[in-house]
Amino acid sequence: MISLVIEQNLCAVVFDENNRQTASIMLSGGKLLGYTSGSFSIKRGTTIYTYDERGRQISSKIGF
Repeated sequence: MISLVIEQNLCAVVFDENNRQTASIMLSGGKLLGYTSGSFSIKRGTTIYTYDERGRQISSKIGF
């Protein structure tokens, strides 16, 4: 379960409910949009990528 996601050193760093880091994803010029207890999203260009608590991509959506 995700308790916190922060931008740090050009990465999105994910922490669980025990404050342990569970994932670190390069932002690659993107921006952290937000997170829930089960996922977080990063926008790169016009595409939004969604990842699970372990940093595995679960979806992507091309936007405007």
